[in-house]
Amino acid sequence: MGLLTFSINVTLDGCVDHQEGIADDETHAYFTRLMDGGGAMLWGRVTYEMMEGYWPAVARGDVEAPPAIREWAVKLEAKPKYVVSSTRTDFPWANSHHVAGELREGVQKLKDATPAGVLLGSGKLATALDRLDLIDEYELLVHPRIAGHGPTLYQGGLAGTRELELLSAKPLRNGAVAVHYRRAR
Repeated sequence: MGLLTFSINVTLDGCVDHQEGIADDETHAYFTRLMDGGGAMLWGRVTYEMMEGYWPAVARGDVEAPPAIREWAVKLEAKPKYVVSSTRTDFPWANSHHVAGELREGVQKLKDATPAGVLLGSGKLATALDRLDLIDEYELLVHPRIAGHGPTLYQGGLAGTRELELLSAKPLRNGAVAVHYRRAR
């Protein structure tokens, strides 16, 4: 069984708005390494649609992009992508699949079938999956910014505090810090 790892860009005040992070070569190289280490990506519909609207064009070369960003796009194109949605069932982007049925069962089956692990990249979905005790690790890239707005991590709240064990913390040249935590059980 693979681990489910929640990974996202976040500001110091918890904002997960994709426009608030530092989107440079170093950041994309960091997320490319994370993606390379996992067996699949897992998103909610909103995140999928945001990604689907941009990254395939970068991978095809239709959008001009620096090498690190193009590398991310090409690898993302090839990576299995799973989407949780109750309103959409058709996901035409290459290697995209719908997680149908009951959330706990569908995601557990995905974890069981993906020994290299699943990388979760959607904030609202992370809240739902954390409520179900399905998230094993957290790899957050904390950006040196205070956004002053949302959406924020765990905006919907959790039933209780999650105790985490620090596995690593690494500062990037751009001032962001990559932190890796494991859920303390």
